[in-house]
Amino acid sequence: MIREGQRTEAMFPLGTVLLPTAFLPLNVFESRYRTMLVDLLEGSRRFGVVLIERGSEVGGGEVRTEVGTMARIVDARPAADSGWSVAVVGMQRIQVLRWLPDDPYPTAVVEDLPDVEEAVEDASVETTRFRDLVARQRRLLAHLSELGQSVTASTFECSEDPALGTFQLAALGPFGPFDRQRLLTATRVSDRLDLVDGYLGDLEAVVAHRMDGNGGGAGTQG
Repeated sequence: MIREGQRTEAMFPLGTVLLPTAFLPLNVFESRYRTMLVDLLEGSRRFGVVLIERGSEVGGGEVRTEVGTMARIVDARPAADSGWSVAVVGMQRIQVLRWLPDDPYPTAVVEDLPDVEEAVEDASVETTRFRDLVARQRRLLAHLSELGQSVTASTFECSEDPALGTFQLAALGPFGPFDRQRLLTATRVSDRLDLVDGYLGDLEAVVAHRMDGNGGGAGTQG
């Protein structure tokens, strides 16, 4: 039984995390997902994306996370070997309530997962903290680029709204998939600010060590 606010969606488990507003290119070659794509292009042009916790993207049998993001297809072009080159953009966050049989592709009953409203005495404090994180991430990306890392340009643009901007920082930063999944799952803006703060702090320490000439590598372990 599907209750009010719930719905059935096609699902695409992946080895990466799609965050709200983020862009994601996909190469669709597996038969069941080619079938899914044809169905979606004739219909809603949207599907859910969840992270694979354990297992492979190919063949089924993987362990999937329960919080993901709706994706909207913005471009789809036939590719070699009957596959498709697809571009999607992340929409709203979703909670998987139950998985349905893969027939022939994964589907699930889902509902939107909005943020929990927090009582904030002074919204400017949260905004100031977010702006500080943006500045820190820009400096970090600039340093990583100097060290020869392939990263997002430090001149990136993002929302000034911490609720949305924290997702964008996670998508643009050099963070691992499980770090991004933890942030996606956090339904309080204050918690996402804490997570980004911690991720940046870890990387800043690594970069400082490398720039001092002591060796080491930059990156997070999701």
